[in-house]
Amino acid sequence: MPAMYSAAWTTVCDLDALLPDVGVRALVGDTQVAVFRLSGPDGVFAIDAFDPFSGAPVLSRGIVGDVKGQLVVASPIYKQHFNLHTGQCLEDEAVAIRTFPVRVVDGHVQVRQPSCVYPMTSPSSA
Repeated sequence: MPAMYSAAWTTVCDLDALLPDVGVRALVGDTQVAVFRLSGPDGVFAIDAFDPFSGAPVLSRGIVGDVKGQLVVASPIYKQHFNLHTGQCLEDEAVAIRTFPVRVVDGHVQVRQPSCVYPMTSPSSA
């Protein structure tokens, strides 16, 4: 039986608290996320804060930029680039990080963390 998903929005900060092109780390549920506000028209992004190559929660300290037309953050440790839209690592196509939906409501940045909820089975189906 497929899992059902529910999601909640978590306010992480005021939009004005985010400096353009600089990341911050926030806790959304029990997940550490890196949140970026870009200086261009692309808006706000949230990705997993953990660098999959080092295992450290450092991606919020990465440098944002453009690599061949892709918006990316470069890990401050080993310098791999991760696409801010998809989470895909540009140097290793087998590696990707999670991305999270972001919205701005009344000047507050909110990140959505989906959580998996498995439906209960009835006693007769067990």
